[in-house]
Amino acid sequence: MGQTMVIGTLPQRPMDERPVEIVERKGRGHPDYVIDGASEAVSRELCRYYRQEFGAVLHHNIDKGLLVGGKAHPVFGGGEVIDPMYLVVAGRAMTSFPKQGVDTPVPVGSIALKAIRAFLRETFRFLDVDRHVIIDYRIKQSSMDLVANYAAGRGMPLANDTSFGVGYAPLSQTERLVLDAEAYLNSARIKRELPEVGEDIKVMGLRQDDHILLTIAAPQISSLTPDLEHYLSVKEDVTTRIRDVAAGITPRDVDVHVNTADDLDRSIVYLTVTGTSAEQGDDGNTGRGNRVHGLITPCRPMSLEATAGKNPINHVGKLYNVLARQLAVQVQAEVAGIAEVYIKVLSQIGKPIDQPLMTDVQLILHKGASLAQVRGDVESIVSAGLANVPQISEAIIAGTIPLY
Repeated sequence: MGQTMVIGTLPQRPMDERPVEIVERKGRGHPDYVIDGASEAVSRELCRYYRQEFGAVLHHNIDKGLLVGGKAHPVFGGGEVIDPMYLVVAGRAMTSFPKQGVDTPVPVGSIALKAIRAFLRETFRFLDVDRHVIIDYRIKQSSMDLVANYAAGRGMPLANDTSFGVGYAPLSQTERLVLDAEAYLNSARIKRELPEVGEDIKVMGLRQDDHILLTIAAPQISSLTPDLEHYLSVKEDVTTRIRDVAAGITPRDVDVHVNTADDLDRSIVYLTVTGTSAEQGDDGNTGRGNRVHGLITPCRPMSLEATAGKNPINHVGKLYNVLARQLAVQVQAEVAGIAEVYIKVLSQIGKPIDQPLMTDVQLILHKGASLAQVRGDVESIVSAGLANVPQISEAIIAGTIPLY
């Protein structure tokens, strides 16, 4: 069986017209986001080092990681971390490579530790990287069979795995609301105006017909929150602001609930010393967080691949998820008559990444549009995107494409 593209219609209603929708976003300080970010930071730093020293990105996959929660004692107006968090990334990488005829070692450990520390400092305002977290790595030499497959694709890279990527467009109103609510609460503006709000923002959206319920977890920084009255004031401010965000996205009725686990009778509220629940026993695992569009969407097709940390040159578990998302967005935006588009791209290990085994394009059309009218334009966009898939690698290395 050779390379195949199938374009067809999907006999269902667009997401905004279905009766129930569930959408989740694990924000910038969530433990799963943090370990994804650490894995990806190591991959990008390895890419830069390999290019600088050897002229090319060498084989690696740092797509395993664990953030083990610590123990903290947050109190109004203060608090401290008692037992630090533990963060470890694991995977495979080229630990040496010939340079001017001499086998030259790669300081993988130093690269990993530097990358993770820099990522954590960029992510958190109140987490002391030297005191609040123990950083570790378990990165071993790449397996020779995958290295050989990697090296064989010096023209067009050869697929590192048999895997698939999934993308769709456009985002529904609920999806945009969940995504924008977290981005707003973690924006530079909010950190200036409401510095008490920590980074570990989690947003869960439920839409039932025309009613949307947002459940938001938003920790407050204990040292900036002097008492319960102040805490409740900030919590109400967050609620009001998210209602305003919602009004600009959807005409639907939106309820906003913040920190619903608070129990004032027992003096239980969501305070953190560092801004993340990982300080108090919440763990994170690479690949358990957001997909490439930044959301977890059980009502849509999804890949379970961990995009973070995989090499961006030939690992299709990373590239094809980004590609499918980009193609879906482009098709829906540029081809008239399409309400929604779903794209799945399947690889076969050892085959050129621009020649997937299957590209499946499913379209939900607007009333009056036909598959015959749109097929040619859709096929042209998808074919061009497949031919240019190596360009995605450069954007990933530069950090300009969101992966989670």
